[in-house]
Amino acid sequence: MSSSGASAGAPPVGEPNHLRRFLTIWIVATLIALPLVIFVLGPELPPGHGSEQATGHVTDNTVLLAMGTPVLLLVTIYLLYAVFAFRQPRGGVLEGPAVRGHQGLQTAWIVITSTLVLSLAAYATVRLLGDEGAGSGSGPTPLTVPPGKKLPVQVIAQQWAFTYRYPTYGGVETTHLELPVDQMVELHVTSLDVIHSFWAYQLGVKADANPGVDNVAFVEPTKIQTFEVHCAELCGIWHGGMFDHGHVVSAADFETWIHQQQVTFAPATKALPKYSKTYLPEPTRRGE
Repeated sequence: MSSSGASAGAPPVGEPNHLRRFLTIWIVATLIALPLVIFVLGPELPPGHGSEQATGHVTDNTVLLAMGTPVLLLVTIYLLYAVFAFRQPRGGVLEGPAVRGHQGLQTAWIVITSTLVLSLAAYATVRLLGDEGAGSGSGPTPLTVPPGKKLPVQVIAQQWAFTYRYPTYGGVETTHLELPVDQMVELHVTSLDVIHSFWAYQLGVKADANPGVDNVAFVEPTKIQTFEVHCAELCGIWHGGMFDHGHVVSAADFETWIHQQQVTFAPATKALPKYSKTYLPEPTRRGE
């Protein structure tokens, strides 16, 4: 046997230390990429800053992207490094060394991936509880409710439009959604027929609209704006046309608008059923 003194696992004579080289490249790339992701790309992530909830989504997306960036760089750089550093010579047919496991690497992999997953689970739980559902529907009895005064607005879905009822303004029902800026809104989302989904993208709100269910979501718009409203659940042939624009306006403009709606829709309001958190109309009975 040779007595060269080379330890097992050491690179052959003249061969660079690939592990050290790879780790150096990965660490440098990560240190460059992370500030760009957090401070340059992060603020531009969707859905924007139209509400407190939307801003929270941007923060969450930035955290997820920042945590995923080192992992993405690790995989990408490793693949590129392997392609160039371990390329087989032209015409050569070489067998690589038999690899039968590496206890240290396996342990590090389990610890690191478990830490990442558990950290994300803890972060998501804290964010959902601290942000009152983060703009998602929380069912009829939300686990957390924001303090202070809230404007209740009922979102009523049906094939193929949303209408909006304001119980504190005589139960008037309007065909467009208008909200006051800098005021917490308590949305009660329900349906008259099939399952829909109320999605106000720029406000960071998305809540399923199920018949017979009061699905509560909270949102606080932070700037005067026009936002899009979509149905995000396939609900029939005209699902793609279930689209509208909503508006966030000043408190004074909202009061003017809602009083105009009360006058305009007064005849319809008298014919509407008494305000309820859910509506479940009797199915139409077919004659024999």
